[in-house]
Amino acid sequence: MDLTELLLQPEGKALELERDLSSPAGVLRTVVAFANTSGGTVLIGVEDGTRTVRGVTDPLALEERVASLVSDSILPRVLPDIGLLAFRNTHVVAVRVYPSAARPHYLARSGPAEGAYVRVGSTNRRAGPEMQAEMRRFARGEAFDEQPMPELAADAVDFDAAASAFEDVRKLERADLDTLRLTVRHQGHRVPTVGGVLLFGRQRLRHFPDAWVQAGRFAGLDRSRIVDQTEIVSHPSAAVPEAVAFVEKHGLHGASIGAVRRTSVRSLPPVAVREALVNALVHADYAQHGAPIRVALFDDRLEIENPGLLTFGLTLDDLPRGVSKLRNRVLGRTFKELGLVEQWGSGVQRMIGACREAGLPAPEWEEIGTRLRVTLRTGVNGTVALDPKDQTILDALGATGGLRTREVADAVGLSARATRQRLSRLVGLGEVHEIGSGPNDPQRRYFRVGG
Repeated sequence: MDLTELLLQPEGKALELERDLSSPAGVLRTVVAFANTSGGTVLIGVEDGTRTVRGVTDPLALEERVASLVSDSILPRVLPDIGLLAFRNTHVVAVRVYPSAARPHYLARSGPAEGAYVRVGSTNRRAGPEMQAEMRRFARGEAFDEQPMPELAADAVDFDAAASAFEDVRKLERADLDTLRLTVRHQGHRVPTVGGVLLFGRQRLRHFPDAWVQAGRFAGLDRSRIVDQTEIVSHPSAAVPEAVAFVEKHGLHGASIGAVRRTSVRSLPPVAVREALVNALVHADYAQHGAPIRVALFDDRLEIENPGLLTFGLTLDDLPRGVSKLRNRVLGRTFKELGLVEQWGSGVQRMIGACREAGLPAPEWEEIGTRLRVTLRTGVNGTVALDPKDQTILDALGATGGLRTREVADAVGLSARATRQRLSRLVGLGEVHEIGSGPNDPQRRYFRVGG
């Protein structure tokens, strides 16, 4: 592990900074959350917020104490890598936690009901029974929508509805219900799967009352005044075009005047909207209860959110790289057969490409509570204007592994004082990271964000 590389990462789903071990309970919760979610690193000896490297006294003793606490306090046992990272004349204790196949882990003192946590952004959230059940399924390699529903007969899946959905693709035979795992053999009987009922169930909403799409158009930038709304309760494959149509109905914001005719210009690329809706429907956690999939259109953005965090083992940084783990295999397989999914992992990249071609910012993903939200913005929002000297500083930092203040000043031809002022401003704007032992550290180095 390299301390500088770790400190250049944002504190969030995979990084936690602790000044010391004065509160072991917080560190242990984080270790549990990392093991249950996507892994991560705890750095002890670094201030949260400022990222000032304070170091620790007696690092070997602290390393041993952390190892004992983790071993004695967490069940099933977690085996992190614990090491010392040198920083000048001090050390930082690094606890590297890996995603675990033994999920769910929990604090032994609190027990499994109260002591299991997952990582949401930069916080640890208690994992309730539904989330712990998903962890166990994930550890066994099972999908929720592949589970049989033995209390129902096979005809709970509406074959006519399924055949109608497939009519533009191919003629659906009754045997295809088993092939798509819409129905399965269970204890000598054919019964529907969760996915079969979600997709084409005759009484779908009776069994899964939150498996629908709530769409709304709001005036302005918040939810204080709603202009239009609709409830889309169609089967998921039909819900996609209906939701796209709602967004397109309210998504016109201007016109292009040509030599012959006036052409409406859409504020959001339809490809990006469609892919975001498909992802929400396919990756939703339908075991959760309390809220449907939501589509909210504002003057400056579209928000689509679905129940369920990212699939265990994934982080938000994985999404733009096309890394994908399918939560619902039956829904995913059926959507692919219907042509709603082209290739696994490619939908996010198509969204990004469509936004880029339209001159719009890239989509933004965030985990909120136990839900995942993607935001598509209709215009560049909050872009910071940088003057030529600022840009010269960023270019100089981007071409190196970090520079001190004097080195930056020499590169851009400014005094040390003027350079410090500009660097401080760029740090505040989120364009530059600084790493050092404090604000008065003459050896602190500056790095371009994303450089």
